[in-house]
Amino acid sequence: MTKNIMIVGVGGQGTLLASKMLGYVLLKQGYDVKVSEVHGMSQRGGSVVTYVRYGEKVYSPVIDKGEADVIISFEQLEAARWVEFLKKDGVIITNTQKMEPMPVITGAAEYPEALIEKLTAAGAKVDAKDFLALAEEAGSSKAVNIALMGRFSTYFPDITDEQWQDAIEKNVPAKFLELNRKAFELGRNA
Repeated sequence: MTKNIMIVGVGGQGTLLASKMLGYVLLKQGYDVKVSEVHGMSQRGGSVVTYVRYGEKVYSPVIDKGEADVIISFEQLEAARWVEFLKKDGVIITNTQKMEPMPVITGAAEYPEALIEKLTAAGAKVDAKDFLALAEEAGSSKAVNIALMGRFSTYFPDITDEQWQDAIEKNVPAKFLELNRKAFELGRNA
């Protein structure tokens, strides 16, 4: 049976590194893995989404509405933007951070209030934490992606901590390894 994971965020938050790390750990588990990235205006703070599909045999990298088992969101508004892709029994793991899109910055729109509560009220299972604070505690705000992956790892008891650590080691530059290991552990224990 194919499983579907979406990693969503804003350009520059590290969604692509997170998807690369996830693809690596799933391949090591023996799954057929397909990853597809949609960048949009990512270089200007725009929405970025990565589809990760895995199973015995996966034929397409694309996830349709109502098919995502898990949505990992680096920012609240992105969780709300992609919630219609979540399965009825799916989970949204989201950072509570708010990153204002250009219409909010220019004053043409307001950032929606109480998004986590609205997602929960709509029936989504939401696992929301301040992963930015955990990343900063680890040593860098740029480690939000790895802190989120640490939290995500708790949903995969069959994948050992050693296997996740191997994925970090193979995908993160050596000079940032300890910082990212700490961010992963803080996210895992959040």
